[in-house]
Amino acid sequence: MREQRAKFTENRRASGPSSLTVARRRFAMLDQKGTVVLIAVSVAIWLLDQVSGGFLSQWLAYNSALLPTQPWRIVTVLFVHSGVFHILFNMLALFIFGRMLENMLGTWRFLALYFISGIAGSMLVTFLAPGTWVVGASGAIFGLFAAFFVLQRSLGNNAVQLLVIIGLNLVIGFLPGTNISWQAHVGGVLAGFVTGFVFSRTRNVRQRGLQMTLLALEAVVAIALCFVGYAVTTG
Repeated sequence: MREQRAKFTENRRASGPSSLTVARRRFAMLDQKGTVVLIAVSVAIWLLDQVSGGFLSQWLAYNSALLPTQPWRIVTVLFVHSGVFHILFNMLALFIFGRMLENMLGTWRFLALYFISGIAGSMLVTFLAPGTWVVGASGAIFGLFAAFFVLQRSLGNNAVQLLVIIGLNLVIGFLPGTNISWQAHVGGVLAGFVTGFVFSRTRNVRQRGLQMTLLALEAVVAIALCFVGYAVTTG
């Protein structure tokens, strides 16, 4: 009987995945709708920006000098990218880590992590590079890296390799001539660590209210610090 079952298993493996398996794989992306929407919107905006000669960038990119009159830029900057390699790297990282984190956290928690990290990136740019034009989702992406590291460590998994990757990418941002906003990267990493810690300490269903409160507080503090940074740097 065991031999027959073994042969049956071998025949199934040899004949390839079942139609049910194929269907599950095909529609698996529906479980990561937040990641899919972020990528789709980012790519669509990049394509439209290329066709329009940079028109969208003029209204969506971030510059702290415009913060008082155009505050939406602290968020919309995440959807604007410069060249093809810029958006390719960011979307590839979002595709890989976004799906994993969205599966772990759920859609709304994942989106909260993404946007809080992105806003924190804009915040640190405001303090350390005022008046500089910035584009890209790198701050949010680095926040995903950091949060994933914290969550893996909280589960007892070895995440040293990821920490090395984060460190190397941060170092690259400091190299002269790279034209990379390391300030946004550092801001995103800091927010990702904090948000990941919040998630790891509020897993219980009864702590959901506390978790939402802490996430809202993070967002409010990040936004408020953007305006504080503007006030400090403009004197």
